[in-house]
Amino acid sequence: MVSATVDQGVRTADGVPLKIKLQRAERARKLKAIALVLPLFLFIVITFAVPIGVMLFNAIYDPSIARLMPKTSAVLAEWDGQDLPPEAAFAAVVEDMKQAQIEKTPVAAIGKRLNYEIPGIRSKIIATGRQVAKLEGTGPFKEALIEINPMWGERETWNVIKRSSASYTDFYLLNALDYRYNADNHIQHRPANQAVFQDIFIRTIEISVMVTLATLLLGFPVAYLLATLPPKTSNLLMIMVLLPFWTSLLVRTTAWVVLLQTQGVVNDTLIWLGILDDRVQLIFNRIGTIVAMTHIQLPFTLLPIFSVMKTIPTTHVRAARSLGAGQFYAFWRVYFPQTVPGIAAGCLLTFILSLGYYITPALVGGPKDQMISYFVALYTNREVNWGMASALGAVLLAATLVLYFVYNKLVGVDRMKFG
Repeated sequence: MVSATVDQGVRTADGVPLKIKLQRAERARKLKAIALVLPLFLFIVITFAVPIGVMLFNAIYDPSIARLMPKTSAVLAEWDGQDLPPEAAFAAVVEDMKQAQIEKTPVAAIGKRLNYEIPGIRSKIIATGRQVAKLEGTGPFKEALIEINPMWGERETWNVIKRSSASYTDFYLLNALDYRYNADNHIQHRPANQAVFQDIFIRTIEISVMVTLATLLLGFPVAYLLATLPPKTSNLLMIMVLLPFWTSLLVRTTAWVVLLQTQGVVNDTLIWLGILDDRVQLIFNRIGTIVAMTHIQLPFTLLPIFSVMKTIPTTHVRAARSLGAGQFYAFWRVYFPQTVPGIAAGCLLTFILSLGYYITPALVGGPKDQMISYFVALYTNREVNWGMASALGAVLLAATLVLYFVYNKLVGVDRMKFG
């Protein structure tokens, strides 16, 4: 029961104003909703947002040289990069390498980081580390280091050490885009025989686009068939569409290796039908990659289109036909525009998933069919170069976001026009 007073408004039976009571009830409802969503939110943050943040951070953060060569880094911070650094820099290198040996820190770690920018310098750094242990006295060390290896008399070596001394670096991102610093600390494009990543990114996008178009061409008619057939038949066909989900990605890819190989089922069938006179190479090339990826991604394109088609009333096309429209005209002008949201969702999902493919191109593709994920795995597992792996991932993420933004602006559902 509620009671009303002239000066205090409506109150509940326990004397609390009704407005406050409603606010408390609404607050309790919101807290319950937050409590239900909080575990999922924390899971997404821990397994998705944090790894992406770490990846982006590692692409620009590398304190290895500053940690391994602190005295050299401090001296080079005051160096203008012109000519050779002062004697203090040479002395600092000797002290840092001696200290590294005392602390059981491998000098090879210094060479590994510098080797990213100057190929072949790792062995020279290791050799220098062995020789500096024999140096005695307080210097001068400039002539001694140059005598150990002439690279210490080259300005480029010191510029690389100076740039690498900064904890935050743009080296990995520039390298992921096939750019580098020259001896004068100017950014320039890598020579054609060293530039690989731009072509790999283009290849990754090309393969993803071709797979997306292939799944659309194959999936749209099937989705239309599933949406228009009687439920009994449609459900049976839907089980067949979903059947690939019951097997792992690796098993499906391996099955295509068996089917597409030179002595495989596909070649045998084509020769038996008389379509081919001789066996053709269908695997370890672009054909095998696209075929296998299309098979795996087909349900991801088909299902969003089907879900939208199921909501389109059949009376729309019948009404258009009753008004004199032909069968194709009624389909194109009335039915197809209503499927655009499903097409956009399915194609976008397939395209983004295809950008990150690794297993399928690695098993059925050739050397020229490997996508950017292959090189991310290479730098992570074999080279143990987390900075480069993170930079490639960051560039791919940025490219994906840009492409999604452009896609949404140019061919988004709200911009699709059918005149």
